[in-house]
Formats: sequence, structure tokens, C-alpha cells
Amino acid sequence: MQRKQRLNQIVAAIVENTSMDVPELAERFAVSEATVRRDLELLEQQQLVSRTRGGATRHVAFNDLPLGYKTSQDAAEKHRIARAALAYLEGARVVGLTGGTTVWEFAQQIGNRTGLTVVTNALNIATGLVEHSGVRVFAAGGEVRSSSQETVGPSAEAFLSDYHIDVSFVGVDGVDATAGCTNYDPVGARVNAMMSRRSRATVVLADATKIGRMALASVCSMADVDVLVTDTRAPDSAVEAIERQGCRVVRA
Repeated sequence: MQRKQRLNQIVAAIVENTSMDVPELAERFAVSEATVRRDLELLEQQQLVSRTRGGATRHVAFNDLPLGYKTSQDAAEKHRIARAALAYLEGARVVGLTGGTTVWEFAQQIGNRTGLTVVTNALNIATGLVEHSGVRVFAAGGEVRSSSQETVGPSAEAFLSDYHIDVSFVGVDGVDATAGCTNYDPVGARVNAMMSRRSRATVVLADATKIGRMALASVCSMADVDVLVTDTRAPDSAVEAIERQGCRVVRA
């Protein structure tokens, strides 16, 4: 295993387990404890983990991991989710897209559509789609989050409040039957909530690592979500609980 791949998997393991010690990581990745310590030192410099006595824990800003890192995680699952979500694009003329790596993957699938208007607060999505002559793009202004390339704040919310959207495709940090859809960033959560409220239908795109997770700020209840598209790793019990809230769940 190359070091770059190991570093990504170390971060993923620490995020999933909240914290891990050096011997655990050394055993999992079949390397020496000295190698693990060097890896953790580098990851701490990149603000991906926080070192502890004998190990590491997820960084206080782990929800703001760099976009490049997040894109590489669960890539196959995100691609399948994006493909499955295309079914909910049919008949829509105005589409809302929030930021997030799974929504970005979805955006790559719709560039060849014609007669489509996209409203988004994600600058990377806007710049990617504007290259396609068949897609008309409207991008929200506001403060730009460097980690996700999303615009957030009152300007972004006011911008979205003027639009009528047929269907929005929303990325979130957590999906729970009781807590609903949540984000770690309260400011970003309000923008996502506005996107959903301005839409006739809301489709949430979230890989299975988000299912059962509860983040800080509420975006919307599960009853406000028409469809959740996730992957086959989502636990049956969590899916059934979400479906009881009136949300259809698709596992791609």
C-alpha cells in the first residue's frame, strides 16, 4: 500500500472510530509503530487529525476536511449514488444543487443535458457546468468556504429565496430518522435548508457513512425529504426507521 493511500485510510479509520491508538493503527495497516507516528505527525500538520498521548483523534474541524480528500473517500459508492439519482431529474427544468462531494459527482452526470437550469451555491459545481452550453447556471454569492467551495451566509440565503426550484439535490453530513438531515456548519445548514424549502421536491444524496450520524445543525426533517439516495452499506434498521418518516430510501 502506498503512503498516500495509507494516510487516507488512517484518517478514515480515526474519523469513523473518533480516536485510535498507535498499536491499533500499526496492526491494521501492517506497518511499524514508528511509521504510524510519522504518518500521524504529517496528518496533524495538515489538520486532518489531532495527536493524543499514544494515538490520535479526529481534528476539531474534521468536518472541514479538504475537498480533495473527501472526494477520494467512498468514490465508488458516490458514483453509484449519483447514477441512481439521475432518475429523479426527469421532468425537471430548474434544479438546485448544494455543495458536497456526492452532489459534485451527480453534477458531472448532468453536463450533457440540454434545456436545464441549475441553481447552486457550490462554485466548483457552477464552474464545471457553465462549460456546457445546454445548461444555464445561476450561482449564489456570499462567503466562500475554502473546504467545500460553497457560498454561505445571508447573501446566499437571500439569493436562493428568489428562486422556484423543481427538485433539489442536497448533500448533508448526517442523516438520522429522528434528528433528520444535519450539517456540522450551522451557516451552511441554513443555506441547504433554504434550498430545500424553495424546491417542490428534495432528494438527499448521502453515502452510508452519513446514515445514523447526527451533526450540529438541522437542515430539515426526514418528512421534508422526498427521496434519500444512499448505498448498499446502509443498515436495514436505519433505513426502515427513515422510511417510517415518509421518506423513500434508494440504496444504489
